Amino acid sequence: MTILITDNVHPIMREILEREGHSVHIDTDVTYDSLLARVGDYDAIVVRSKINIDRDFLSHARHLKCIGRVGAGMETIDVDYAESLGIRCLNSPEGNRDAVGEHALGLLLALFDKIAAADMEVRKGLWRREANRGLEVKGKKIGIIGFGNMGGAFAKRLAGFECEVLAYDILGEKASGFGLALPYVRNVSLEMLWRESDVVSLHVPLTDTTHYLANEAFFHAFAKPVFLINTSRGAVVNTAQLVSAMEQGKVLGAALDVLEYENMSKDGLDLENLPADFRYLLQSPRAVLTPHVAGWTVESKYKLAAVLADKMICSMSN
Repeated sequence: MTILITDNVHPIMREILEREGHSVHIDTDVTYDSLLARVGDYDAIVVRSKINIDRDFLSHARHLKCIGRVGAGMETIDVDYAESLGIRCLNSPEGNRDAVGEHALGLLLALFDKIAAADMEVRKGLWRREANRGLEVKGKKIGIIGFGNMGGAFAKRLAGFECEVLAYDILGEKASGFGLALPYVRNVSLEMLWRESDVVSLHVPLTDTTHYLANEAFFHAFAKPVFLINTSRGAVVNTAQLVSAMEQGKVLGAALDVLEYENMSKDGLDLENLPADFRYLLQSPRAVLTPHVAGWTVESKYKLAAVLADKMICSMSN
């Protein structure tokens, strides 16, 4: 097979694919148009989230047998149409689930112990102990929405904290996280999760169903004020309605690794033209923000590439 890699992946991917006799080309500077002009030359491509693999693109991919996505998110690929053309679509969430689980735990501790706000105060010469009195995870009920690779990894890392995990997934017991058989995890309905949770952590893919899942009705469905963690996709949370819920006391704090306003095609934020609700989060001591790095570790870069390479080899040999 002739394979084009357009993402900045770990070299192990190329090594694994070439070891199996495949011809691998690497070009991380491609655009939608330049890739469209060349896609007919390849049996498989590995793409990044900056390129939208839509119907028009797929209609030109006459020889394509496989599309690989390093990571979990497949929202930039028209998977249903691709598979109707006989093109396998593969991702590698197994490669960064450990990183996401650890990062989500870090965000939870940052919220409960006010770590980011306290750090900034100390750097300014302030030593406010009472104002930075934290909370303990022990005894809390942590609601996890989406109990696949990422949600399960987060739950696994909560093992030593003597808390209870309330897990909800549209797949029910078939969700992979339940296969971990963690004794402190309960498979619950969304209604029960709303009723009992002290914290809610989102681990769902971005789809038509989950777009703005966390909206005004969602936040007001909780029986008590909650903390929010989001390491999934920014558009799963309606930022304006999150801010409103924070102002009303329905959300006590928010830790967001992903942002509705992030631009995946470039680094940085346009600070001059940010919406008012995002400015609120930037200035709030009750918000912890990271730049979409929950799944980005030295180890995950290797595992993401290796897992996807193995899946591609298996797919193309069948």
